[in-house]
Amino acid sequence: MARTRTKKSRSKGRTTRKGATQALTPRQKTILRLVAQGLTNREIAGHLGISVRTVEVHRFNLMRRLRVRNVAQLLRQALLLRLLPRSFGSR
Repeated sequence: MARTRTKKSRSKGRTTRKGATQALTPRQKTILRLVAQGLTNREIAGHLGISVRTVEVHRFNLMRRLRVRNVAQLLRQALLLRLLPRSFGSR
């Protein structure tokens, strides 16, 4: 018997604006805003009263959920998904 292939959805594997926003926890959104302000992991940890390792894990999970590999891509994706305030890019 011949196998029939089903056409995969083009959006499969991509993060939609609504899906990405819902996928992020409030803490991840806070971490993202602090990263966007240029704070280091150590500064973020001190600001939030958590360990540096916890910040690293949050950043790792953020980047995994948004499917990016570096901070520049993370910030670009956050802007595209409107996870950062409008005034972010105008500074």
